[in-house]
Amino acid sequence: MPPLIQTHALTKHFKHPLFVWQIRARALTDLNLSVERGEIFGLLGPNGSGKSTTIKLLLGMLYPTAGEISLFGRRPDDLYVKQRLSYLPEETNLYRFLTAEETLDFYGRLFRLPRRERRHRVEQLLDLTGLRQNRSRPLGEFSKGMQRRVGLAQALINDPELVILDEPTSGLDPLGIREVKNIILELKAKGKTVLLSSHLLDDVEDVCDRVAILYGGKVRASGTVNELLSDQKRTTISGEFPQPVIEQMRRLIAENHLSADIAPARERLESLFMKVVRDAEKLKTATSGARNDSADLTFLTAAATAAPEITATVKANVVLQNLTTVAAPVTPPPLPPVIPPIAAEAAKPAAAKPVVQEIHAAVDDDLLARLTKTN
Repeated sequence: MPPLIQTHALTKHFKHPLFVWQIRARALTDLNLSVERGEIFGLLGPNGSGKSTTIKLLLGMLYPTAGEISLFGRRPDDLYVKQRLSYLPEETNLYRFLTAEETLDFYGRLFRLPRRERRHRVEQLLDLTGLRQNRSRPLGEFSKGMQRRVGLAQALINDPELVILDEPTSGLDPLGIREVKNIILELKAKGKTVLLSSHLLDDVEDVCDRVAILYGGKVRASGTVNELLSDQKRTTISGEFPQPVIEQMRRLIAENHLSADIAPARERLESLFMKVVRDAEKLKTATSGARNDSADLTFLTAAATAAPEITATVKANVVLQNLTTVAAPVTPPPLPPVIPPIAAEAAKPAAAKPVVQEIHAAVDDDLLARLTKTN
């Protein structure tokens, strides 16, 4: 089965707006990526490494300078592709005057979801992102992290097969970051494909199957997380050992003159934070913030193993149906007839003409009287 996303020698150069023969930036150079169905693929790299440019090319928002792009075996601008992917941009741009519930309902309408299905998905996504308590607040009152949650919910409203996330944990607190990671893993369990772009190494390490590290518009390293992080020169032993065993291990290290150290295991800061927060949540304080009370993703369907082929006949029928359902043009009302100047003068009321003449005569008599008196 071919990869869901595939690029070959993908290149993107940004030229000067006036001197088009001058190249201002070489964003990507000969980029080769392959993302399989059902995996979480991470794009790593510092700011300006070409991650956002790659995503924009995959979405059809930019055209490549050279190279090829394939999504679902089709071009990025194909409507079939647009219907089966979703995108969470780096900056969440939403309508500030709408509530969280209205926003999700609006995007559900754009995908023409039936009313009952749309309401069901909105309820599930509000629970999933911990926004049920704030469902009726305008988004203009939300913090950046809460707006990020709405953006993530919006990206899942159409039950996509491919989810593209650009810095999904930006602006979130540690609790929100952990919840987003859980959602991404749940998407994988449903058979969805996730392309994750981030410069936060911990986020990518925790959820991604394979990663590609970009720098200067080129892939500098790629492979599975275990392949890239494994160090054959070092060995890690983890577990609970009684003190006599630890002392024996230290003697063996000293007798063999090995460079090693034995110290108590250390918990990750994220794990400690999650434990403290979960314990505090039991108090049910009013200012506990957004909480993920439910991880119900039953509305998401299992991703198809292969994309169905759309024949030319089906396309033709869709076009004909759209043409026949177009509303008939509204006939504008007839314009009033053009009246010639002479006819317009004749059409004036008869009483208006003598009145004007009387005013002119009075002005002339007054002016004549003044001139005679002066002389």
